[in-house]
Amino acid sequence: MTARLINRRTLLATGGAVLGAAAMTGGSRLIVPARAKGLAPTPSMRGGSNNYRPGAPVVDRIGGGGFWMFGTVRRAGDGAPLAGQRIQIWAHTTEGHERDLRSHGATLTGADGVFRLEMPQIVPAFGQPHGHLAYDSGDFETVFLRPVMPSSRDTSLEAHFVLQPV
Repeated sequence: MTARLINRRTLLATGGAVLGAAAMTGGSRLIVPARAKGLAPTPSMRGGSNNYRPGAPVVDRIGGGGFWMFGTVRRAGDGAPLAGQRIQIWAHTTEGHERDLRSHGATLTGADGVFRLEMPQIVPAFGQPHGHLAYDSGDFETVFLRPVMPSSRDTSLEAHFVLQPV
């Protein structure tokens, strides 16, 4: 087997060849972010809709905070990030049960499809520390998620949505 050395000269030569090929084929492809082809939609999770409250208000934070729920929202098929999508979040926390109005809130995704919402620490309910999230804006099929935390000491939980148009 022959070992191939990478030094400054081979790195520059290779980079120049790649840039030259890009210029000849319409280099704009280098600027467009990579997107997944054929990305399947996220299925709703069993138990995800428990204690769901349609129309929960968009809030800056639920309760006193200290715990972060975050994730992404993308379109099925091409994986494009979806801006301005409403994600409702609720959980059993140190400040209330998941059926309490004060334990519910919603947030909107940014231009990059990312959402974040601060809330009180999630505590175990029915033996498992878990959160509930719902996409329910109406442009895409509604999806309910119920991710379980590895440990009740975790201070964040993430969930990702891939949405199918209605």
